[in-house]
Amino acid sequence: MKKQGLGTISVQGGYRPGNKEPRQVPIVQSTTFKYDKADDIGALFDLEADGYFYTRLQNPTNDAVAAKICALEGGSAAMLTSSGQAANFFAVFNIAQAGDHIVCSTSIYGGTYNLFAVTLKRMGIDVTFVDPNASEEELSHAFQDNTKAMFGETIANPALSVLDIEKFARVAHAHGVPLIVDNTFPTPINCRPIEWGADIVTHSTTKYMDGHGCAVGGAIIDSGNFDWEAHAEKFPGLTTPDESYHGVTYTKQFGQEGAYITKATAQLMRDLGSIPSPQNAFYLNLGLESLHVRMPRHCENGQKVAEFLKAHPKVSSVTYCGLPDDPYYELGQKYLPNGSCGVVSFELAGGKEAAIRFMEHLKIAAIETHVADARSCVLNPASTTHRQMNEEELKKAGIAPGLVRLSCGLEDTEDLIDDIAQALEAC
Repeated sequence: MKKQGLGTISVQGGYRPGNKEPRQVPIVQSTTFKYDKADDIGALFDLEADGYFYTRLQNPTNDAVAAKICALEGGSAAMLTSSGQAANFFAVFNIAQAGDHIVCSTSIYGGTYNLFAVTLKRMGIDVTFVDPNASEEELSHAFQDNTKAMFGETIANPALSVLDIEKFARVAHAHGVPLIVDNTFPTPINCRPIEWGADIVTHSTTKYMDGHGCAVGGAIIDSGNFDWEAHAEKFPGLTTPDESYHGVTYTKQFGQEGAYITKATAQLMRDLGSIPSPQNAFYLNLGLESLHVRMPRHCENGQKVAEFLKAHPKVSSVTYCGLPDDPYYELGQKYLPNGSCGVVSFELAGGKEAAIRFMEHLKIAAIETHVADARSCVLNPASTTHRQMNEEELKKAGIAPGLVRLSCGLEDTEDLIDDIAQALEAC
C-alpha cells in the first residue's frame, strides 16, 4: 500500500481495530492492569516485555494517540505528556543533567523561556539564548563542550518569527547534539521539522491539535535519526547502563529509533509522572481527526485578517509570514508553503493603551490565556504570558509592550474582520 496522506493518518492513524473491536479508540480509564503470573509483570518492570502495568508510565489510549502524532510527524517513536510545558521539559531533561548546557533561540514562548532560563538553571542546566537570525558561525559560538541540545520553535509564539530549521540543524549536528523543535503552531499539517533535519519534535497539543480548548496536553516525537552511540560520551543516560532498571542500556536494547522515548517513558514518567489522563488523550484524538481540515481554515482567516490589518491606518505594524513584505516571508514559503497558522501579531499606532482598548471592544474574539483554538481569542503577551521577562528580554524575543496576539478561529472571515474593524474604530 502506498504511503498514506496526512488526512488519512489524522483520521485513522495510531489505532486499527480488529474484528469485533471498538471502532473508536477505547478510553482505558484504569490506573493499573491485572496479571495472572508475577513473573509476567516482573518482566515489564525490567523492560524485558511489552505491555502495561501502571498508567503513570503507559496506557493503551495514550499510546494509540501518541502513535497517530508520531505518524503525522514522520517519527520513529512518540509519547504524550500532561502539557506542552512538560513535553519541552522532558525533551531536554531526558538528555541533559546538572552541569550540562543547552542553546536556545530567543524567539520562544514565555513559559518555555522561564522553564529554561529559571527552572533548568536551578537544576544546574545552563542555557545560552541566541538570535535565530544569527549566522551559522555566530550560532556556533554559543556552543560549549557540555552542550547537549539546541532548541527552537518552528513559528515563535508570539513573535511569529520562522525558524530556519535547516540552519539550526546543521549547527547542532556539527557540534554532535540533536535539534529539538517545538512545532505547535504549524502542526505537522503545515510543517514536518524532521524532514528538514530536526531530531526531536515537541507539541503543546492543547493548541491546534486539540483545537477546542478542552484538554491540556503535550507530545514528544523522536525522529529516530540521531545517532546517540556516535556521541556516546555526550549522552551517558542513553548509552551506559541504567542501574535503576538493572543495568539496561537503552541504545543497545531499544536501538537508535526507540532508545530516547523509551528512556523518557520508563525513567522520567516513572519519577516525575507528567502523564495525561486517558480521557484527555481521547479528547485530543477527536481533535486530531479534523486537524487536516481545520488548519487550512485557520490559515485562510489568518491571512485575510493580516491583510486587513496591514491596510488599516490605526495599525502601525503586522507580523505574519504570509505577507510578502514580512521579514520571514521567504522562510515561510520554504518551510510553510501551504500556510503557517491562524495567529497574527500586530501593534497599534496608539501603543499599549490603544491595544488594551482594542481588545476590550472585541465581541467575537475573547481575551484569554489561550491560542490556536476553534474560537478566536486575543492577548497582550507583554503583560500576560511574557510578563516575567524584562524590557531587554522582551525586545530580544521580538515582543513590543503593545503587541497584540490575535488567534483567528474558525468563524466566518467577514465576521472576524467586521469585529476587528469596529474595535479599531472604538479605540
